[in-house]
Amino acid sequence: MKRWLNAVALVIAVGLAASLPVAGQNAPRTIPNGTEIEATLTTLLSTKTSQEGDPFMAKVVDPIFVKGEQIVPAGSSLEGHVAFIKEPGRVSGKAQMRLVADKLLTQDGWEFPLSAGLQEASGAEGAKVVGEEGTVQGPGKSVGSTAKEAGVDAGIGAGVGAIAGGGTGSLYGLGIGAITGILHNVGKKHKNLILPQGTDLTFQVNRDIPGRKSKEQAPIVI
Repeated sequence: MKRWLNAVALVIAVGLAASLPVAGQNAPRTIPNGTEIEATLTTLLSTKTSQEGDPFMAKVVDPIFVKGEQIVPAGSSLEGHVAFIKEPGRVSGKAQMRLVADKLLTQDGWEFPLSAGLQEASGAEGAKVVGEEGTVQGPGKSVGSTAKEAGVDAGIGAGVGAIAGGGTGSLYGLGIGAITGILHNVGKKHKNLILPQGTDLTFQVNRDIPGRKSKEQAPIVI
């Protein structure tokens, strides 16, 4: 009889423990001002194909802790949009793109509406963040390609000059060829900015961000 009573008591205790919320699960969560959010882009973005207003997603790679408690686990989802796009120009206009982080979603159902600026974008060819608004700037023209093309055109010009007027003609043709190569490169556009999947993004929160429980949960991103 005693053994039966002990078994019943154990079942009741286990049931009560299972019905209690996990410690801290429903406690208020706030991301403090100045917190950095490290995330990896999971959406391909480009100044050639993307448009202003297009959404993007990134996966949080480093958990966020506040006072020793994890409030945003790794694997949480960062959602945002493309706020500005500038296509590359021919002379001085490098491609630009501005990314705005809209919200964080955790897999345990917390949502944080973000106010954060992009600080760094690494892993994309020639990309760098410029200005206070966190605009990503493209790589511009290839210096190596410019020198190579100028050299090729100079060589062609020297050959033509030699045929036309001997040694003096070679020097004249060399100068004309080099100028032709430079002008040819000036006529080219700067490269488009491409942010491939896997680009590392660092956003910095610029005010305290209180979270709220949400029915929406972060998708599982591998």
